[in-house]
Amino acid sequence: MVKVRAARAAEAEALTGLVMRSKAHWGYDAGFLAACAPQLRILPDEVTARRIVVAEDPEGTLLGLASLEGGAPLATLGLLFVEPSAIGRGVGRILYRDVLRRAVERGVRRLVIDSDPHAAGFYRAMGAVAAPAAEAPTGTLVRFEAAPAPLADWARAWTGGGRAVHVGNVAEYNAQFADPSLDPDQSAAHHYSCLAAFYSPYPSALVLPRAVPAGWTDLVCRQLGWTGVEVYDGLAERGPGLVDAVRARPALAARLTGAGEPLVPWGLTRPFGLLAGRPWRSGELRYESKAAAHGLFQRILAEGGHPGIVLPAQVRAGGRWAAARLLAARARAGESTVLKSEHGVGGSGTTVVTAGQVRAAGGARAVLRRLPRGPLLVEEYVEAPADPAAVRDLTYDGFVDPAGEVHEVGAALMDVTAGAYRGATVGPGSVPEWAHEPLLAFGAAVGRELAASGYRGWFDVDFVVDAEGRLAPTEVNLRLTGPSIAFMVAARLDELRGAGHLVRIADRVALGARLPEAQVDELCADLARGCAELGAVFVPAIPTGAFDPAPWLGVLVAARGPEALDAAEALVRTRAAAVGAMFDPPGPAAP
Repeated sequence: MVKVRAARAAEAEALTGLVMRSKAHWGYDAGFLAACAPQLRILPDEVTARRIVVAEDPEGTLLGLASLEGGAPLATLGLLFVEPSAIGRGVGRILYRDVLRRAVERGVRRLVIDSDPHAAGFYRAMGAVAAPAAEAPTGTLVRFEAAPAPLADWARAWTGGGRAVHVGNVAEYNAQFADPSLDPDQSAAHHYSCLAAFYSPYPSALVLPRAVPAGWTDLVCRQLGWTGVEVYDGLAERGPGLVDAVRARPALAARLTGAGEPLVPWGLTRPFGLLAGRPWRSGELRYESKAAAHGLFQRILAEGGHPGIVLPAQVRAGGRWAAARLLAARARAGESTVLKSEHGVGGSGTTVVTAGQVRAAGGARAVLRRLPRGPLLVEEYVEAPADPAAVRDLTYDGFVDPAGEVHEVGAALMDVTAGAYRGATVGPGSVPEWAHEPLLAFGAAVGRELAASGYRGWFDVDFVVDAEGRLAPTEVNLRLTGPSIAFMVAARLDELRGAGHLVRIADRVALGARLPEAQVDELCADLARGCAELGAVFVPAIPTGAFDPAPWLGVLVAARGPEALDAAEALVRTRAAAVGAMFDPPGPAAP
């Protein structure tokens, strides 16, 4: 365990020796090192003035040092050197993050780093960005800069500014609605429970139904700078009863609830209320119903004040024959139709049907026979913009705190294909400027209505963009979601690496082959290294899909700009698909 503490004046000579050994590690000759020595020497009276800290091991051996020099709003990373024998052990990463933390405390908003060329890759991987060319230092040094940032206000409000216990009760949440469109085995839900790692910016414990690879949690903790995270997995391998499984283990339940930390679930359920000591109000979740949400949207729009928002017409079909008649009538008019189950999640209960598909299937009844049984909502299809590259799917995320105050988290761009959610991107510039004001205003209005109804917790509002560039709200989710996970990771990375991260979550990145657990760990470590070389961050989000018959990974990638983000995603998808090549038979021998 590496500890960081303030350096002592009496250590000045030892620190100077460490600096010179670290500099020499890069192969500089004796003449160059002698020329650098006066500049790199640390005097006793400079130790405090330069705010030098050291990293040491449990035996007190010095492993590295760093300094934060100057004051708000502009400061300099004056020194960051690691003992050669400790290079590659994460010491530099710990020291750099400590400098950013202290910079935030001092109100620093721009940190300048003049890097040795050999360390440029390290700073790029840590999230620093190249300074403008006009500010480049003389000589061989490479100038970077970072924007130290505190944890976002909404993130502090979400868990009170501290760590939290994350409960991956996805299957339990889904099961309470008994919707026919949902997977009865809840296998998909158990995969998505892995997202419990990211229910807040910094967990103290993860509670998971399915066993997860230890290498996965180790890598996630390393990438996000977490320590001391307890993992309780394999508690409910089948079925939705995760919280019941916890409550059946009194010692575990007491440990999770007795530390005074908030318990954060995927969504509210009666069993979770019993575990957390939270009163259960079944009506709290009524707007998870797509029909109830549509009615809520109607009421908000009837009050006025939301230009640029339109609402597609929706009808609850009285039965399958009634739904068939409505679908057939729309098909005869050449119109596409959206068929929705009352509580389908993740697009599982949403189907877009074109007029051509109705004809090809042999009629509306034939289409409906292919859908899960149960009530259907028949909704007007919102025509997309003519430009296929135009933004189509957006979402608003926020939450209602225990006191009933609504907190805005932000807006995200979603990747939705044929009605099914595939991923999302959050961060600066991810949502077009024209959409911000109407989207945030309408999302906040929904939040106020939810608060008035008694709901307390996370929510999002999904939108599609119509052919005229207007926003059409389509549903409310009273739970955490894929975009919410991206927001949590963005908040953590901004705090850890400096402000301005774009974060993309991709639900299902295809693997070229099923791999043993050790090889999945190796692949993820390789992806992390590859993304770091691009100045990006890779975080495996859902590892358990790698063991399915059609293997896949859920992933998060983060970067400071859209080009680097796209490059990181492309690298991940390419290398993930290529793992199958190792199992290809060798080609014919050369003659």
